[in-house]
Amino acid sequence: MFTRLLILLLLTIGCLPALGQREPVLKQIDLPHSYYYREMYLPQLTTGPSSVAWSPDSRSVVYSMAGSLWRQKLDSTIAEQLTAGAGYDYQPDCSPDGHWVVYASYAKDAIELWALNLDSKKTQQLTSSGAVNVEPRISPDGKRIAFVSTSYKGHFHIFVSQFSNGELKNAERLTGENRSNLPRYYYSQFDHEISPACSPDVSELIFVSNRGHIYGTGGFWRMKAELGAEAREIHYEETTWKARPDFSPDGKRIVYASYLGQAWHQLWVIPSQGGDPFALSYGDFDNINPRWSPDGKRIAFISNRGGNTSLWTQEVLAGAQNRLISREKHYLKPTGRLSISVLNSAGLPTPARVFVTSEDGFAYAPDNAWMHADDNFVRSERHFEAHYFHTSGKAELTVPAGRIDVEVMKGFEYRFEKRSVQAVAGKQTSLTIRLEPLNLPLGRESR
Repeated sequence: MFTRLLILLLLTIGCLPALGQREPVLKQIDLPHSYYYREMYLPQLTTGPSSVAWSPDSRSVVYSMAGSLWRQKLDSTIAEQLTAGAGYDYQPDCSPDGHWVVYASYAKDAIELWALNLDSKKTQQLTSSGAVNVEPRISPDGKRIAFVSTSYKGHFHIFVSQFSNGELKNAERLTGENRSNLPRYYYSQFDHEISPACSPDVSELIFVSNRGHIYGTGGFWRMKAELGAEAREIHYEETTWKARPDFSPDGKRIVYASYLGQAWHQLWVIPSQGGDPFALSYGDFDNINPRWSPDGKRIAFISNRGGNTSLWTQEVLAGAQNRLISREKHYLKPTGRLSISVLNSAGLPTPARVFVTSEDGFAYAPDNAWMHADDNFVRSERHFEAHYFHTSGKAELTVPAGRIDVEVMKGFEYRFEKRSVQAVAGKQTSLTIRLEPLNLPLGRESR
């Protein structure tokens, strides 16, 4: 037993220099308990849809999935990939004229805002502050964008900028920096403001803030969409980063996600000036990120009712829900299929943790797998934090053509295995990895 402990100790000491280089993901955020806001607020890589926006005609949606943006008509099962750039792309919003999509893109240790021209299919960067810029929302007149940024002292505040011809100009911080005297533990002493949405008449913003509250991410506040305006709280409940309120097209109601009186987030609605909440959906699962269609007839949202994330719409009046499924995906770049078999020392399929990355550092997983991610990583080793999925022993996934790196681990009793394969466009590539035991010497107590 002593021999085994000594070997493990020596291995740990040998790894200390590398461990010392590990730093948190998006370390520029100056808030406590990063596991809360990172898991529940910041966009994450998922194999299923994670956020959605409506086209102006209410006939199609643009959504983020697997680190890219996709477009799909409500009456179709075909999804068209819109972005395949240098970062993971999230949180799309469509301009009212249908020419632009703004979104948040994670790359180079920051989340910056980008714009996609739907006519030319070209993208251009909107912000370059090196901060975390998320939740971009275009005003109903298409002239301004409200978004959340940590560019001021590393805290979440709301900014508004003019938007014209795919460019941002004259960005202003609308919400002030306020240090609270409340004895908060899970949240910063500094108040935050998140999840902005513009009223249909463009005169006001609604957002979520914990101003004056100890627990939760806060209530709903409204304010004039101008510098120096006073905000007023119209509704309070103990939200947890996921409320994301959205106006109905007529400006009379607000839809949002809430876990009010239950353990799961569901869709709720309140009068836009405040009032009693009314539940729109039910179930022992989460329905989040609601967006009201421009014609007012439907609400699109993300659900995890099947285990993985999925995209749904609900009829506002009838309440009927329909899932939007992408059975056929049209990719921007050539792709192939990769089949991975993980075997134990006896040659039988065995559960394991699998990391699959392309040459440019992007992570991939089967369509039905739940993607996991590390909280820290070594910048000199990789562009992004490690992402992985769990397999029962066999996995099939779509990957870009080119070199694919596959890493497999299973507890501490097996060696960490790494292989590289060449994925061929339009073809199936198979890879078998047989795990080898570490065979550490036994101590006298174990003999």
